[in-house]
Amino acid sequence: MVKFGVGQPARRVEDMRLVTGQGRYTDDISLPGQVYAVMVRSPHSHAKITGIDAEDAKMAPGVLAIYTGKDAEEAGLGTVYSPAADMLKNKDGTPIYKTTRWLIAKDRVRHVGDLVAMVVAETPAQARDAADLVMVDYEDLPAVSDTAGAIADGAPVIWEENGSNLAYDWTIGDAEKTDAALKNAHHITRVKLINNRIVVNAMEPRAALGNYEAERDHYTLYTGSQGVHGLRNNIAQHSLKIPVEKLRVVTEDVGGGFGMKTFVYPEYPLVLFASKMLGRPVKWTADRSESFISDTQGRDHVTEAALALDKDGKILGVQVDTIANLGAYQSQFGPFIPSLAPRGMHVGVYMVPAMFNRVRAVYTNTVPVDAYRGAGRPEASYVIERLMEKAAREMNLAPDEIRRRNFVPSSAMPLNAPPSLPFDSGDFERNLNDAMKKADVEGFAARKSAAEKEGKLLGLGYSYYVERTAAGMADYARIAVDGADGMVHVWTGQQTNGQGHETAWTQLVSSRLGIDAEKIKVHLGDSEVLPGGAGTGGSKALYMAGGAIADASDKLIEKGREIAANELEAAKADIEYRGADGEPVFAVAGTDKVIDLFAVAKIAEGQADLGEFAGDGEYTQKGNTFPNGAHICEVEIEADTGVYRITRFTAVDDFGQILNPLLVAGQVHGGIVQGLGQAMGEHAVYDANGQLVTGSFMDYWMPRAADFPDFNVSYNEIPARSNALGVKGAGEAGTVGAPAAFINAMIDALVPYGVEEIDMPVTPLKLWNILQKGRQAAE
Repeated sequence: MVKFGVGQPARRVEDMRLVTGQGRYTDDISLPGQVYAVMVRSPHSHAKITGIDAEDAKMAPGVLAIYTGKDAEEAGLGTVYSPAADMLKNKDGTPIYKTTRWLIAKDRVRHVGDLVAMVVAETPAQARDAADLVMVDYEDLPAVSDTAGAIADGAPVIWEENGSNLAYDWTIGDAEKTDAALKNAHHITRVKLINNRIVVNAMEPRAALGNYEAERDHYTLYTGSQGVHGLRNNIAQHSLKIPVEKLRVVTEDVGGGFGMKTFVYPEYPLVLFASKMLGRPVKWTADRSESFISDTQGRDHVTEAALALDKDGKILGVQVDTIANLGAYQSQFGPFIPSLAPRGMHVGVYMVPAMFNRVRAVYTNTVPVDAYRGAGRPEASYVIERLMEKAAREMNLAPDEIRRRNFVPSSAMPLNAPPSLPFDSGDFERNLNDAMKKADVEGFAARKSAAEKEGKLLGLGYSYYVERTAAGMADYARIAVDGADGMVHVWTGQQTNGQGHETAWTQLVSSRLGIDAEKIKVHLGDSEVLPGGAGTGGSKALYMAGGAIADASDKLIEKGREIAANELEAAKADIEYRGADGEPVFAVAGTDKVIDLFAVAKIAEGQADLGEFAGDGEYTQKGNTFPNGAHICEVEIEADTGVYRITRFTAVDDFGQILNPLLVAGQVHGGIVQGLGQAMGEHAVYDANGQLVTGSFMDYWMPRAADFPDFNVSYNEIPARSNALGVKGAGEAGTVGAPAAFINAMIDALVPYGVEEIDMPVTPLKLWNILQKGRQAAE
């Protein structure tokens, strides 16, 4: 592979390593003398711990130690800290209720899977066998698992000192203005929606390897994460209560994150603690069943919403009232996800004069809920796009027409008209027009008629999503040139979870320095290389890393100009770098006197006062970007059986400037599948006692390639004005837009049966029951 830069559809440079088994995931890492941890977890959703008998387990072969909540307390270990709990206040200004989550439960468990003991043994098998011998006495307590039911009268209270299961009651927007809009509306559309709970199911289960070095009183944690610096700071300060500089966190390859691998979990500081106690490295690797009951889960909202419109179908106001399930504890960003993450996004891409959103977050005896791909924005988009589609039907308008009448026009950008979002660029009508053309909307009526003759129902659903990417943080990068091996080494504060970051960073550096791709090596997360890092999440990786890489490149070039000036016997002001022209050389302007980048590196390496030839960059992004696009889904249902298939799925997206179309296509395809997975069958079901009914792949449906058609994906590149690259982010977009398009298509197909609303997931059995009831009503 030769030089390649921005805009080229370059294949991923990391794929050969990964597909040939040369990836290095957490469980692939082993240290001399390491031992193995297995966690003992509660089978009860809510119970008091009245006693733990670990004597038989301690005598089992190979067992080195068994730790309980009492041991953790005596060792002075802290908690799993939720920074988001400090970001919010109730609508009356009072603090929200903050849970305390010990690393090991001390006197009470609050969800199935709550950690009650850790067994460490010489081998994984010995640790598992001994874990079965740990006898825990429980006193069952009443449980609550229903989201809306958590704040119903008489519901069992999980945190007694709080007095109820309400974590917070938060609002945003203008209640009086929105009430007035509803009062004066010509038409009001109302929906009640359930945004179902999801198990993340990353391909690589969580794992952690902890190592304590007594001679320098220092810890190292190897784990799959979405950013090493945030993990390091949280664990050091709140779980281990040690100075940050005494902990190093290393993340190499990661098999999928989707938000879930951002957070601190009890197992991470526990393996570090056990390593210190035993003087040996300690490894823990989750199995899939354990992941179902210990990884954070996603979504789980119950929402009532109203859309006020005038006689012409123009929006007057949006009102949204959501009950959001946080699970048994506040996870790291759990309180943030249903409130601040989607704040104001229920207005979508439309001109909206008034908006009011109320969120009541509740605790239940279920696994904690936190960020899942999109993190609050898919939930908001789902609400407004369900409202728009239903309003179109009620007002006898075409679904595209009601959107056109309300779009923020491209001529109005940059926009500053709250509560509408502050778009800096975009052309929503153009994207919708292109999507309708590519989806052959004009031919839908003929396809529908043909399907009916075969006993099938056909439906067409629209969704125009918008996503707000993360901002307001700093990221770092380091670029070092090694004259000895002829390589350029790159580090950023981002962490790849499979998105293709190694390729993207290689493209950026290749374009900036004019270096062949084979001479660029991207290194993964190490908290000791950079002073900090924003981590991957919120679709911000490209512009954050891009900005930091640009700064690092500029500083590297500036340092190189000084060395080149001395070597070429010219003034520094006369030295130019020709990387933008594809030549990695410093030159005296207007002459043929040049010196190669790697020759400059060798000079630097040979002079102690010059040191390493490297550039350290920093970038801060204050403004959000707003990826957006039109999704159109077409579904076909067999009227006799309820079996259905998606026959067409079309997406026209605006991600701003596109760095690599192949990487973007992969992100869009994956995002659509995750969004459709939730809409079609993924569902974490808890019974009334807090038991996870769908606790394995025997019970939890996962999407497969055969469940989808070929996606028709294309882009309109309208550059963002908030960053130098002009990019808007693409990682979460498909997940934001797909669910509403699918559900709207299903409702459109079921109109003859009187269906106005249907909740996710839509299974063939659910459809069959609807169809049967419709036939019975007709008879």
